[in-house]
Amino acid sequence: MADETPPPDVATEIAVAADLPMDGGGGAERVLNQDEIDSLLGFDVNSDQMQDKSGVRAIINSALVSYERLPMLEIVFDRLVRLMTTSLRNFTSDNVEVSLDSITSIRFGDYLNSIPLPAILSVFHAEELDNYGLFTVDSNLIYSIVDVLLGGRRGSSAMRIEGRPYTTIERTLVQRMVEVILQDMCAAFEPLAPVNFSLDRLETNPRFAAIARPANAAILVKLRIDMEDRGGRTELLLPYATLEPIRKLLLQQFMGEKFGRDSIWESHLATELWSTKVNIDAILDEQVMPLNQVMNLEVGQTVMLGANPDSKIELRCRGVPLLTGRMGRVGSSVAVRVDAAIERTDASKAL
Repeated sequence: MADETPPPDVATEIAVAADLPMDGGGGAERVLNQDEIDSLLGFDVNSDQMQDKSGVRAIINSALVSYERLPMLEIVFDRLVRLMTTSLRNFTSDNVEVSLDSITSIRFGDYLNSIPLPAILSVFHAEELDNYGLFTVDSNLIYSIVDVLLGGRRGSSAMRIEGRPYTTIERTLVQRMVEVILQDMCAAFEPLAPVNFSLDRLETNPRFAAIARPANAAILVKLRIDMEDRGGRTELLLPYATLEPIRKLLLQQFMGEKFGRDSIWESHLATELWSTKVNIDAILDEQVMPLNQVMNLEVGQTVMLGANPDSKIELRCRGVPLLTGRMGRVGSSVAVRVDAAIERTDASKAL
C-alpha cells in the first residue's frame, strides 16, 4: 500500500532534497525555517507594503513601472510643494505647511480600493496631454479647510460628523481649494512643458471616479497639509498614460538635457573633422579587361590608356567619387584643376 502520510504544511516548513546520489538511493534533506520561507516568497510582516519586494512578490509586481525611471517628476512635485505652501497660505490666511510624504507606483484598481471613505475625489483634465488625473482630499482636510475658511477658533480640532454626505458649502470650499492646487500644478509643469489642468467634476464614490482601467499603472503622490493644529492628507494620482506624451521630458536627469546631443562635443568633432587628412585618388582612366588577359600580363608589357590631355580626371576618396577636373602641371609637380563636384547618389551616400 502507498504511504498516505499527508504532506507538511507549506507555510510551516518546506523540505528541500539535496545531494541525491545517482544510483537512486536516499539523500540528505534540509528543512527551511519560517524566515527562509518568507525570504523566498518575498513576504515580510515588518516591511511597508509600498516598499520594493523580492522573491515571488517581486515577480508578481514586476508589471509596475517605478517612478524613479522618470527623474524629472521628483523635481516637478518638489516645485509643486513650494508653490502650494505659498498659495494655500494666501487662500486660508493661515500658517500652512505642505510636505511631500511619498511618491510611489500603484495599480489604479488597488488605489481605488484603498481610499479611506468618506472623501472627496476631484477628477481633473490635462488638456495638452488629453487625459485625466485624480485628486483625493481626505475627511480630516475637508473639515479643517471648512473650519479655517469659515472662521473657526484656533487651537480646537475640526468637528467631524460621520454618516452624512458633504453639504454644498463643504463641496464648494473644497472645490475652491482644489482649483488653487491645480493652478499650482500648471506652474509646476510649466518649465518642463505647458500643461493646463482644469477641474472636471467632484465625486464621493470611488466607482464614479474611474479614469483608467483597474490594471493600469499610475503614480501616487501623497501630500500632507498642516495648518497649525489642524490639517489632513491629500493624494494626487496620475496614470502613466497621462504622462506618456511628455515621457521623454520626464526622463531627463536635469532641466534642458538633450538626449544624444552635446553642443561642446559637436563643435569639437566638427573642428577635428575639418582638420582631418584624407587620401584622394586621381583616376586617369579605367579599363575593363578579361580575367585571362589580366593573368597573362608580363613584366615590360604596355597597357594603353584611353585618356588624352583634355580628358576629365575623377577624384575619389576611398572609392567614393567627389570631384572632376583636368590634369595639369604646377612647377615641377603634376596637378589637377578642379572643375565641378560630383553629385552623390543614394548608393554612394550609404558607403
